[in-house]
Amino acid sequence: MSRAWEAVIGLEIHAQLSTASKLFSGAPTAYGAEPNTQASAVDVALPGTLPVPNRAAIAKAIRFGLAIDGQIASTSVFARKNYFYPDLPKGYQISQYELPIVGRGTLAVRVDDGRTIAVAIERAHLEEDAGKSVHDAFHAETGIDLNRAGVPLLEIVSAPVMHSAAEAVAYMRTVHTLVRWLGICDGNMQEGSFRCDCNVSVRPAGTTTLGTRTEIKNVNSFRFVEKAIEYEIERQIRAIENGETIVQETRLYDPTRHQTRTMRTKESADDYRYFPDPDLPPLVVTSADIERERASMPELPGARRARYVAALALPEADADQLCADKATADYFEAVLSALPGEAKLAANWVLGELAAALNEAQTPIEAARVDAAALATLLARLREGVISGKIAKEVFAAMWNGEGGADAIIEARGLRQISDTGALAAVIDEVLREFPQQRDACRGGQEKLFPFFVGQVMKRTRGQANPQQLNALLREKIGLETA
Repeated sequence: MSRAWEAVIGLEIHAQLSTASKLFSGAPTAYGAEPNTQASAVDVALPGTLPVPNRAAIAKAIRFGLAIDGQIASTSVFARKNYFYPDLPKGYQISQYELPIVGRGTLAVRVDDGRTIAVAIERAHLEEDAGKSVHDAFHAETGIDLNRAGVPLLEIVSAPVMHSAAEAVAYMRTVHTLVRWLGICDGNMQEGSFRCDCNVSVRPAGTTTLGTRTEIKNVNSFRFVEKAIEYEIERQIRAIENGETIVQETRLYDPTRHQTRTMRTKESADDYRYFPDPDLPPLVVTSADIERERASMPELPGARRARYVAALALPEADADQLCADKATADYFEAVLSALPGEAKLAANWVLGELAAALNEAQTPIEAARVDAAALATLLARLREGVISGKIAKEVFAAMWNGEGGADAIIEARGLRQISDTGALAAVIDEVLREFPQQRDACRGGQEKLFPFFVGQVMKRTRGQANPQQLNALLREKIGLETA
């Protein structure tokens, strides 16, 4: 982006709340059901039906408000957002407009370049989802699936305070981590549980007046959000520099061409003719409701990350990775509780060997074949010197394949590390006798041959020689100074 211009970006994130039933009906919300099998009379707007708010959805909205230190309204109002589309049976969407359940809050966001920015969140309001238009299931026809109609959403609206695609993606990732951490949304982008509208404008650098914004609708991956915003910023700058006028409109992102294209002229709030829903009284949240949620709040990811760095002396990169997902952080804590004082060792294995095995098996950490207690036992044996690091990886692989616990595998395979000085000395003497030329060359100053002898001893001991003892004994017998 040219230094003559500044981008201004705000995101509207739609997080599907992980409730068993819909926002205003008892219909289920499970993903993947046959079309139109999870749409109740309320969802399809049959005459005489009345909406009833889902208290579980309200509780989840309160939890989010607490997490961002937001203003939780004692009274909020559901409104009708009027527009006509085939997958909206009522002809309006029940949302919140002037009085949302969560008002202004702030979220600290770590950007990839190491900066931490404070992103203001203007509001988070409850609303029901619309149905889905299916354009590719029938020839020359569109199908309507109303299973999603009425699914509870929390729309999280940031202020226009971000100035690059990198900042916007970092913010989106932070919100994604937070809603999953709180247990209010599963964050599954492929299933549409977490999606984003990007509002983008540009203005001359150094000015404060906002330019005309465009909205990029329903982007459902971090990579696509980044690409869509980058393209839109460049498109708007080119248009303005060519004397064109930016039109307020809704655009779609084409991931194949990495371009945005016009969808429709952007409506304003007046076009939706918002008014309070006459079927729903004002939503009242009491101080008891708030305190009930506050009492069950987990330690938030930012606080846990800071604790890992300050109290456990973990590198920031390790803390970031561990706290990107609550299940991973909880697994790490469980390992550490059984292995106190070994935070770095535990982090290395959780983020290394375990993460690689989970990735290869395409398995979430909650279903890991090696639980935290079993991994802690393996690491204890490594710390005690019973096995070496190399053998520990062999034992872990056997544990992952279901061969038993660490101790059983070590004994069954005879993998205990050789720490007996006499036994090691005998093997070293044998190797030095077998390779006299290399021994004399190493003794004469060619220390690059030293690893050769280490390898030979390890080969004869099947990798079970204690590395520290081997190194010290070998240097002594060759006649080298201690490293």
